[in-house]
Amino acid sequence: MKTMMIALAFAGLATTGSAFAQSTTPAQAPAQAPAPVIVAQAGQWVPPDGQTIAPKTRAEVYQDLVKSEQDGQLDYLNRTLYWHH
Repeated sequence: MKTMMIALAFAGLATTGSAFAQSTTPAQAPAQAPAPVIVAQAGQWVPPDGQTIAPKTRAEVYQDLVKSEQDGQLDYLNRTLYWHH
């Protein structure tokens, strides 16, 4: 019973959320163009600032691994973050 009431409440909120959306008319157009909207596929992470990040090649990932081993970052993570594994 409680589950059904909660589901109905969420359904009601979902349907009324668009009722409060503000529409702009040409007289109310913003002074500058809005930032482009980035649409991500389901399950894909989008950075908080909306900037896309170029994927790294295997060589770049390997270089990062070697660099982190040489400067001690990997050892530090293993001692602090992954100490219980």
